[in-house]
Amino acid sequence: MTPVVGVDGCRGGWIAVHWAETVSHHLCRSFAEVLAMDAAVIAVDMPIGFPQGSGRAAEREVRQRLGERQSSVFSVPSRAAVMCTDYRQSCAANLANSDPPKKVSKQIFHIFPKMREIDALITPTLQTRIVEVHPELAFWVMNGEAPLPLPKKVKGSPHPPGLELRQALLAAAGFPLATLQPATYRRTDVGADDLLDACACAWSARRIHEGRAVRFPADPPLDARGLRMAITA
Repeated sequence: MTPVVGVDGCRGGWIAVHWAETVSHHLCRSFAEVLAMDAAVIAVDMPIGFPQGSGRAAEREVRQRLGERQSSVFSVPSRAAVMCTDYRQSCAANLANSDPPKKVSKQIFHIFPKMREIDALITPTLQTRIVEVHPELAFWVMNGEAPLPLPKKVKGSPHPPGLELRQALLAAAGFPLATLQPATYRRTDVGADDLLDACACAWSARRIHEGRAVRFPADPPLDARGLRMAITA
């Protein structure tokens, strides 16, 4: 089986699920480590390609499909804002580049370092191998293109019924979840939901490799660096 990898950002770096004849998980401290893995497709839950203004068609189209889970899809600020390391400067940059003017949410500001990390490594050519995905969109596909009724977190803590629902969907969709070794990472490095999301990303990576994936938008625009701005599942 051709190897693919699903990746989710976590506090300890990047949690990567490698799926070939067997399935395994690995904590990578840098995205460069992820790129070095043996994989035909690397599907990562992180924005790739930043708009000149604020917001992308990809997020708008995906939110329309996720119902109550749409809050998991953050609006991507302008490239100028993403490149700022100071929150106030980032807000000022986005206010100057968005119409209507918008500040930057604290939630997405905290993942700017990971967004910049990928941006420093990726090229338009590499996008044939490195693809932006979103786990909730993957679960939407697994669930018959219907929004999930349960969240995976409640007030910032794992929500067992929501996690169990996603585990059941992965298993029913053919992902070998039962053979995945238990995680022994520190909770401060990798959360239970992080590993589950990486599994969903690996499932999307398999669909991408097999030519069965769907992309939003279908004809994605390019950013200033020529990077496609789309979310695939």
